Amino acid sequence: MTSPMRDERTLVLQLRDAIISYIGEQELKPGDRLPTEAEFTQMFNISRPALREALKLLEQDGSIYVIHGKGRFVSAMATLAVERPITCFESVTDMVRRYGYKPTNKVLSISEETAAGQVQEALRLNADTRVIRLERLRMQGEEVLVYCLDFVPRSLIPDRLYDVDWGGSLFDVLESYGHRPVMSTATAASVMLPTDVSERNDLEDFGPAFLITETAYTQDGAPVVFAKDYHRGSSFTFSFVRK
Repeated sequence: MTSPMRDERTLVLQLRDAIISYIGEQELKPGDRLPTEAEFTQMFNISRPALREALKLLEQDGSIYVIHGKGRFVSAMATLAVERPITCFESVTDMVRRYGYKPTNKVLSISEETAAGQVQEALRLNADTRVIRLERLRMQGEEVLVYCLDFVPRSLIPDRLYDVDWGGSLFDVLESYGHRPVMSTATAASVMLPTDVSERNDLEDFGPAFLITETAYTQDGAPVVFAKDYHRGSSFTFSFVRK
């Protein structure tokens, strides 16, 4: 029996992913019938309301379908495997590691400023609200993989900036203060690094970048990070399913 899931922030999302993993592990094919609700609740040692929410998410994204009176079945969508889907939510540190890199994080600058423009709008802040501005490079040896610019509401991290270790995952830092991001909205574009960034950091050879502009939210929908991450185009690929 699988050990019980107890992280209330991401319980339904964890369960959704666990069911998708079950479909893959059991090598279920389109049209195969899924276990009953009673069987799933026993399998995952989880409550039926949480299970139904997870199943509802899977039905909404087309991974399963329902035939009333007969049960739930695997759709073709659930069996389409993509490598590193662009919709995968994770910290940049974790993402880089999952590509097989062993990254080091170089902090270029850490400062405090007044929220304005895109940052103010994304984080739903008043014009005079202070934010933390974090500028970093994710590196593999001497090669720069990602240039990252993050903004976090100052109120979320009350300690002095230089008392915080910014060298790891920003999501882990936020979690230590009770503000772990679990989801995000994002846009993607092919760009070049801003000229001032490339000149200041000797990155003229960085080449085309894949820019992901992202706002990350906690489980209750509060925006906690606004980020601009420039991924080196020659080092990363992303995939997706169209439906």
